[in-house]
Parts: sequence; structure tokens; C-alpha cells
Amino acid sequence: MIEGDTSRVTLVNGTTPLAICCSQSSITNLQSSIVACRAITRAANSSFPVAFRLLAAAQRRAMDALYAYMRVTDDLADEPGAPAVIRAKLSAWRAGLVAALAGQFAHPIHPALVATVRRYGVPPRFLFDAIDGMETDLGPVRMATFADLYPYCYRVASAVGLACVRVWGTRPGVTPDDTDPVAEAAGIAFQLTNILRDLGEDLARDRVYLPADELEAFGCPPDSWRDPARAARFRDLMRFQVARARAYYRRGAALLPLLTPNGRAIFHVMNGAYARLLDEIEARDYDVFARRVRVPTWRKAAAVATGWLLKWGVL
Repeated sequence: MIEGDTSRVTLVNGTTPLAICCSQSSITNLQSSIVACRAITRAANSSFPVAFRLLAAAQRRAMDALYAYMRVTDDLADEPGAPAVIRAKLSAWRAGLVAALAGQFAHPIHPALVATVRRYGVPPRFLFDAIDGMETDLGPVRMATFADLYPYCYRVASAVGLACVRVWGTRPGVTPDDTDPVAEAAGIAFQLTNILRDLGEDLARDRVYLPADELEAFGCPPDSWRDPARAARFRDLMRFQVARARAYYRRGAALLPLLTPNGRAIFHVMNGAYARLLDEIEARDYDVFARRVRVPTWRKAAAVATGWLLKWGVL
């Protein structure tokens, strides 16, 4: 899932990103596409677009395009309707991406997205991986083991990060063989954090991402998570999950020195935002049900300020 509000993005004119319509001439116009992507980014209830300001103008436009693509894909997967219907729409969206990469644009974001892919050498498989991940969310979700959960986390989070790293850029001599394993780990950490934050909301949608074998080991089936009599067991389960997420954060931290100053700055902000969610979860004694866990605004502002210092080489 994309960080931010769980509701679907609605633009000023009342439309959703997927429903944006325009003439064929504007669909094929790169500038119009850039504007459409920026509108979707601005409409999203997320703090990440603020971090985009740490990047150069061309990089910001590229990040808008990637964010808009992920936002539209995510909104499509979350549309009300039968899973078979949504799956068919995702299949059509996938086919549209194939056509766009071949130069046939069917959606306003396509020109800017394809320009980003070409300029920054983003492997298209990352974009398709994201669609595969969204398809997992259709219908009831159960994960038997962590080996089953890992590919899902990769598709909905790591693949996004791997695309972003291409835009942010790396230091001279650094190759994807250096960055991809640690960027993948960071994405896993981010998605594990999302899963812990959203346990209640996901359960209401019949989605249980925590591995079944671990729930059994801790004696915490989903219907017991809010049971005061099982609170100690639930806290033990959450401590285990948080510890695993932090292990992936430690692996992902190795990405920071491999990036350009702009890349270090934005990665610091994004990584910090997610890591602090774990801090907030722990501070609440793992109560993720009473209200949505959020990072205080002042902490987000402090992270962005530190990002600027990294960008300027002060830190």
C-alpha cells in the first residue's frame, strides 16, 4: 500500500486518478502528463510529496510520475466490487502499461511515466511487480509463513523503492548490485511496518498478513487480538514482529551512503518516517486498534530539516 490516507484520492474536480479523461492530444502531450501526475501527487494525503522537494526539478517530476502510477494502481485495487471484476480491471491496467511502454498511451500519466522509465533506466518489471502485489489484496488474504509474506512485501514496497533509487541516483562506481539488495531490505521493513500499523483495518477487510504459523506459535489467532485476556500474548507477538522489521531497517540503512546527496536526503526522510511508526507502536504498548498510529507532525518536520542538511553536505 502507498503511504498516506487509506481512502482513494479525489482531485479538485471530483474525479479519481483512474477516471481522469482527456483528449487524445493531451494524453500524448508530455507536459499535460506531468501536470496530471503532479495533481495526483498533490491530492494524496501523504507527507512524502513534501520530501520530493529535496530533489532536483527533473527528479521531482519523475517521482510524481512514479507516485501517480502507484496511487492509481492502489486505488484501482481498492475499488468496491467483486474481486473478479477488480482483477479484470487490473489486467486491463497491466495491458495498458505494456502498450504505453511501446508508445501507445491510454491514460494521462502514461507519457510522464514512460519518460521516467526511459530517462532513469527504471526496469519495467518493477512497475509490473506492483500490480502483482495489488492483486494479492483481492479477496481474503492469509499468509501461511513468512516465506509467503516476503514476496508480497517485495512487490508492493521493495519494487517501488528499487524504481525510486534509479531516479535518486548513486555515487560514482556504485552499481545496482550494490544498491538493490539493501533497497529491497528497506522496502521489506517499510511494508512490515505498514502491516503492523494497519492490523485492525486489514482484518476488517478479511486480510491477515501476519504469518499463520507465527500466530499459532504465539497463541494469537486474529479473533483474539483485542481480547484483554490475551493481551500479554499479543504484545509478545508484536515485539517479535517489530524486532524483525528493525532487522530489515538495519540492512536497509546500508543504502544511505551509496546514494547521491539528493538521494541520501530523501531516503533519510522516508526511512525515518516509517521507522518512527515502529517507535509510536511501541510507545502505545502495541495498541494499534484504538486509533490510527501516526508520526507527530513535528517529527516529520525535523526529518525533512535533517534531509536538507544531508543534501547540503552539512551532515
